[in-house]
Amino acid sequence: MNKERKVIDDIFSANSLLISDKKRIEFDEFQSNPEILSIANDIAQKQQMIMDKWNVINRISDITAQPLVIPNATISKPYSTVFDLNALKLNDIEIIKIEGLNEIGLNFIQDGNLIEGIPNMSGDLNITLFYKIIGQSEGEKINEKFFKIVVNPDPKTLWKDIPSNNSDEFWKEDDVTEFGNLSEKKIIVSSKRGRAHENVGSFRDDDYAFKYIEKTGWSIVGVSDGAGSYSLSRKGSQIACNNLIDFFENHSDTEKDIELNNKLDEYSKSKDENLLKEIEVLGKQNLYKATVHVHNSLKEFSEKTFTDYPDKFNNPKAKSNLDYFHSTLIFVAFKKFDLGYAIFSFGVGDCPIAIMNKEKTETTLLNWLDVGEFGGGTRFITQPEIFHSTEHPMVSRFNFKIVPDFSYLFLMTDGIYDPKFVVEANLEKSEKWIEFIKDLNGENEDNINVELSSENEKIKEQLSEWMDFWSPGNHDDRTLAIVF
Repeated sequence: MNKERKVIDDIFSANSLLISDKKRIEFDEFQSNPEILSIANDIAQKQQMIMDKWNVINRISDITAQPLVIPNATISKPYSTVFDLNALKLNDIEIIKIEGLNEIGLNFIQDGNLIEGIPNMSGDLNITLFYKIIGQSEGEKINEKFFKIVVNPDPKTLWKDIPSNNSDEFWKEDDVTEFGNLSEKKIIVSSKRGRAHENVGSFRDDDYAFKYIEKTGWSIVGVSDGAGSYSLSRKGSQIACNNLIDFFENHSDTEKDIELNNKLDEYSKSKDENLLKEIEVLGKQNLYKATVHVHNSLKEFSEKTFTDYPDKFNNPKAKSNLDYFHSTLIFVAFKKFDLGYAIFSFGVGDCPIAIMNKEKTETTLLNWLDVGEFGGGTRFITQPEIFHSTEHPMVSRFNFKIVPDFSYLFLMTDGIYDPKFVVEANLEKSEKWIEFIKDLNGENEDNINVELSSENEKIKEQLSEWMDFWSPGNHDDRTLAIVF
């Protein structure tokens, strides 16, 4: 049955006109009449036009109610996304234009339905899509669909930078960067208060110290990370580093120092393995005395502080006055001889020491880290038990190495190691240290280059700027010392 005959049948049926068999011949002739067929065809077209218009109105209503979500952007970060009509269930529309993008730094590229640019403001921003349903006539009104694009703020701008209280008895600078000489080597070191501390105005817990000891020819570098959960740890890390230098400068056994130097000079010529063992024992004995000196200095200071400021000792977690000053400690003592560099090292806590060969192809970790599965595995120079532990004997914390030369000697706190190496196992991988050097050389998100050269007059500014790198979830104090 053609559409015209169906229209005629529907009209007769709607008017309750039933055609009897007797009149079927007449009715067939009626339906075949060209004039009637023309009228029926016009009616069919008008019906279709009505349905088409309704379908458009119905579809526009559905699109208006339909959620339209596109990926979030971040202010000042390059953004690009395809306005995928199929994925958005809008494959039956034709986009005329999109308004509201230019004002926020974005553009709509019709060829490819691409939204891209660099957002210049954040928030839930209103955007208007102008479109037509495919099949709408030229003269019909252009439809509008309102939606939002979420532009997240720069996470860095959400952090406050509240200065620490410089009237506190144990105040120290929030950020320090220093460049210096260690005999024929140079050192650059930066220690910066973490964003978590900046945000609440608390103190920098990290610290460091370095010095070339002229009377012995040895260079000393120490780094310490104060335990943030203990209120006086910022002073503990400072005392640990300063008294480390004090030991080697004022309390080291001069005769033993001379003996060590003489034995190393002799070994340079003889390569006697028995002599090498004597050197290792003698050097480690001196380092052990240094750790005892640091521990005792902290203990003495803790008792004096308790007498002077008893109100500061109110932490139920602390088992003794010394606990308030809990700090890790890593340090190296090195000197150049005819055979190369003799390097002694010590570590307690979760801060790594590493040395990279002159060719910058291999890196060796000089200490093992005190880490625990759920945190809390860190040990401190303030803990008496580290001196007589059977699980981790004190002697295992010392290391001795002779190298012909080196390109870099690194000491860092976990504020650097956590974001840059992520897991402890990566510290053993030379390729990760090579990546770290590339990062320092400018292969980073901010394109900040630290030129590790004694000729670089801006080395302090460069390292200080690099230290502010962004790493989600890593907002601890950061200390990095590089000998080169």
